[in-house]
Amino acid sequence: MTRRVRQKVSHRSKAVIGSNSELDGGCLNLPAICEVDWTRLPDDTVIQLFSYLNYRDRASLSSTCQAYRLLGSSPCLWSSLDLRSHKFDVSAAELLSSRCNNLQALRFRGAESADAVISLQARRLREICGDFCRDITDATLSVIAARHEMLESIHLGPDACERISSDAIKVVAYCCPKLQSLWLSGVREINGDAINALAKHCGQLVEVGFIESGGVDEVAMGNLNSLRFLSVAGTRNLKWSSAAQLWSKLPSLVGLDVSRTDISLSSVMRLLTSSRNLKVLVALNCPVFEAEADTGTVYNHKGKVLLSFINEIFKGVASLFADTTESDSAVFHNWRKSKDRNKILDEIVNWIEWVLSHTLLRIAENNPKEFDDFWLRQGAALLLSLMQSSQEEVQERAATAVATFVVIDDENATVDGRRADAILQHGGIRLLLDLANSCREGLQSEVAKAIANLSVDSKVAKAVAEIGGINILADLARSMNRLVAEEAAGGLWNLSVGEEHKGDIAKAGGVKALVDLIFRWPSSSDGVLERAAGALANLAADDKCSLEVAEAGGVHALVMLARSCKFEGVQEQAARALANLAAHGDSNSNNAAVGQETGALEALVQLTCSQHEGVRQEAAGALWNLSFDDKNREAIAAAGGVEALVALAQSCSSSSQGLQERAAGALWGLSVSEANSIAIGREGGVAPLIALARSVVEDVHETAAGALWNLAFNPGNALRILEDGGVPALVHLCSSSLSKMARFMAALALAYMFDGRMDGIASVGSSIEGASTSMNLDVTKRMALKNIDEFVHSFSDQQTFATAVASASPTALAQITEGARIPEAGHLRCSGAEIGRFVSMLRNPSSILKACAAFALLQFTMPGGRHAMHHTNLLQNVGASRVLRSTAAAAVAPIEAKIFAKIVLRNLEHHQQQHMETSI
Repeated sequence: MTRRVRQKVSHRSKAVIGSNSELDGGCLNLPAICEVDWTRLPDDTVIQLFSYLNYRDRASLSSTCQAYRLLGSSPCLWSSLDLRSHKFDVSAAELLSSRCNNLQALRFRGAESADAVISLQARRLREICGDFCRDITDATLSVIAARHEMLESIHLGPDACERISSDAIKVVAYCCPKLQSLWLSGVREINGDAINALAKHCGQLVEVGFIESGGVDEVAMGNLNSLRFLSVAGTRNLKWSSAAQLWSKLPSLVGLDVSRTDISLSSVMRLLTSSRNLKVLVALNCPVFEAEADTGTVYNHKGKVLLSFINEIFKGVASLFADTTESDSAVFHNWRKSKDRNKILDEIVNWIEWVLSHTLLRIAENNPKEFDDFWLRQGAALLLSLMQSSQEEVQERAATAVATFVVIDDENATVDGRRADAILQHGGIRLLLDLANSCREGLQSEVAKAIANLSVDSKVAKAVAEIGGINILADLARSMNRLVAEEAAGGLWNLSVGEEHKGDIAKAGGVKALVDLIFRWPSSSDGVLERAAGALANLAADDKCSLEVAEAGGVHALVMLARSCKFEGVQEQAARALANLAAHGDSNSNNAAVGQETGALEALVQLTCSQHEGVRQEAAGALWNLSFDDKNREAIAAAGGVEALVALAQSCSSSSQGLQERAAGALWGLSVSEANSIAIGREGGVAPLIALARSVVEDVHETAAGALWNLAFNPGNALRILEDGGVPALVHLCSSSLSKMARFMAALALAYMFDGRMDGIASVGSSIEGASTSMNLDVTKRMALKNIDEFVHSFSDQQTFATAVASASPTALAQITEGARIPEAGHLRCSGAEIGRFVSMLRNPSSILKACAAFALLQFTMPGGRHAMHHTNLLQNVGASRVLRSTAAAAVAPIEAKIFAKIVLRNLEHHQQQHMETSI
């Protein structure tokens, strides 16, 4: 007897894009240009097309012909490079070096990329910006500075630069006299020598950010007379009384950011009152200041703006402008479209955007509960406004903050519904989807992450689908940029939870895009593979989508992951996807296809031994579903599945309910085969199944009861169940479980055990151990039969039965049929041997077993049951009609046996008639 595992698809993920493009949105619309004669395009158009490509694609296209090689080397195409999404090492740098003579701006990620910067030989480099710089050393930064004396801007962060010291900052000061902007995150201490070196050698230095440093010499900072903008956000151990006194004397200081520090109210007021040219003081998330201040603290003090959480940030920024008649919340938007912008205000507002995006991202990452009101009142709107900045880094940080601040439980992928709704109500979903059409891959990646995380919320997911977001995410999932594709796959994963959007994802080509991701990066990091496999797992739970997954090569891709990927998250999702693909055995051929894929069953058997519980659970679930197919069932056993699953059942007593259910379910599926059933008993599978049958969880004890029912068909296993104390467990299920299916299968297992076939084996044991054993066996049998009888009687109403006996009224029989129906039993499929055994049981001297057998056959032939016609044919093959008529007419048969036998006969006639009509 087999039953498939429930399809559990509601996995989270957070979470959480090659050049997706439309020409009028700044990118290339591939369908629209597929018929273009590329050889006739003007040079400037070709150069524009080149500009939309990342550096790898640009170099590849340049190699196609001599003309493209010349145009692809145009200096304007290589003035800036964003290498964050690509593996950039010394060998890649050497290949690019010939094109980098005019390189001016470079973005990279990680210490290895920083080391490779030197090999670019980009002597004219003016800007470098590095992410994930935790392992960058003094030596690396010093050599970069020494080789690029024209540097004007150095930004390293937001991760802590733990291995950079004041020594490297001094080298930067000596080697880069044109330096204008220096931002470093997490430097342990910046001493006076380093700062004085900057003051002495970098006369054009106007912007400094020493973020989250362990300490900064505030006295030396007072020597940076050229400084216009300073941020010490998150920096510790500052002496604020001294800093306020000295920094207020900086002659050119316009903007000061002291967010996330322990600055006091008195220091804030001193800076506001004493600084001659200060225009903006940003003091966000400053606990000491906020505790001392009150909501009446002014946001504009004699033309100096204070931005803090105790006042309205939009209102404060708006006060910088003479015209404040328009909505404060639109201040950034109005400034961007203004025709009367002046240079000084532009610098100030750009800097405000920069520091706001930094601090809001940090707060979102830490996600303290006390900021709920801030996010709902103005934080969400601020982030959306910053996402429309003209500064790429600000846009990206704001999108990252949106992706982060909505998540309140990363482990369980839970989002704050109110925060998500705030983004939705402020038009954030449409804005995010518009930005997803950008050609900037860094922005695409962060925007896709935000969409993915927000889509955990059902209202947002609906909005994403209605605005066309599924098509956009499917396009991004085709990206050759791994980070973009990874986040887009995460979005499709979250959108595919539930049934609402699966069809739209398939229609948008999302299924093939996800499968292609696996083939494109088969040995990549776990992120892209886990998200792609997770999305395919959700989609595979749908019958139509499962066919698309298979047609797109998904079976091979997922088996490849199950066989070779070492990341546990990927293994778990690949196994879950294979489980859902195999769950449609009646409607398509995916179950057989998975089993036929080379190495699939062996890989799943191996995964049941994983150290990761989720992997074991999903692998067992896949084997359970695959065991529905006869060939798969035997192949699983041949691959060592019996031994592995018995071991899993033995070890899962303290595991999750899902793992227990699937371990029992897989053994249930395998035990359909007589040979497998015997092997399970021989390997010690009976005892752990009995233990699982004692579980208080319905799904677990129901599945264990099904496995024990199958095992009890074999007399040797029936004796093992008896000897291992299985009868009391089955009796308890039969009488007390809230699941009708569990009670039903427990009753059938007990019926198998005591229908006489075990007696020969049991008598051998009793002759050895004496009369007491025989007496105990009789007591156990009586207890079992009593509970079987009570189970069958629980489906009978004496008055209705009496009416049916007296008149054989179709109405009365129909009423009894519906009262006795166990809907889940319609999914069970019996073998010919099992049907034959129930027919034989109708001849058993025990009236209780007769009634039980008739009740079982009633369930298996019930109209509407998935396998009712199959069971009808089996009953015809064994000549059951004669036995059923005899039972229905027997004078001494129990009333339940008579009535149930009559109904079974009616069912057989119904199915035969239906078959004849179908044939005609």
